[in-house]
Amino acid sequence: MKLAVVFPGIGYHVDKPLLYYSKKIARSQGYQVADVPYGGFPANVKGSREKMEACFASALVQTEELLRGIDFGQYDEVLFLSKSIGTAIACAYGQRHALRTRNVYFTPVAETFLFQEQPGIVFHGTGDSWADTAVIQAECEKRGLPLYLVPNADHSLETGDVLNDLSTLRSVMETVERYITKQEESK
Repeated sequence: MKLAVVFPGIGYHVDKPLLYYSKKIARSQGYQVADVPYGGFPANVKGSREKMEACFASALVQTEELLRGIDFGQYDEVLFLSKSIGTAIACAYGQRHALRTRNVYFTPVAETFLFQEQPGIVFHGTGDSWADTAVIQAECEKRGLPLYLVPNADHSLETGDVLNDLSTLRSVMETVERYITKQEESK
């Protein structure tokens, strides 16, 4: 059996495009899917280290509760699909429970790399105001994580040009599908 666990961002819930289509791909490959719908975050988190840390702590507590009933040992494979702060939550949760997971990290925040120990692939927009591209590049290089950069894209991997964004989404999902089906592996 295979399980995909979905860790959303603060304002990027599980039904937004990157996570929605990733879940569809996972399901098509025989994964059971478990969403982690944490929430209740304060407003204006961006730029506030205190609020970001509070969101992280709250989301991690909620994740523990939401995933309490899952016996990860019964699965042959566990895949984490995560976005933004969800990348840090996924890594911290996996580390805390000594899980061996495969990962798709969408637009990780720098704090993700404080916990990151698992293989995966990373997507980052070079116009992302939540995470510095040079930091993401350095951390991925240090850990041997394949990094897919989307030029001029924001924290949602969007540029504001709808047709370009749809093309990017298709390309990203093709890479995600190759990774999920193990045609493309992390290093």
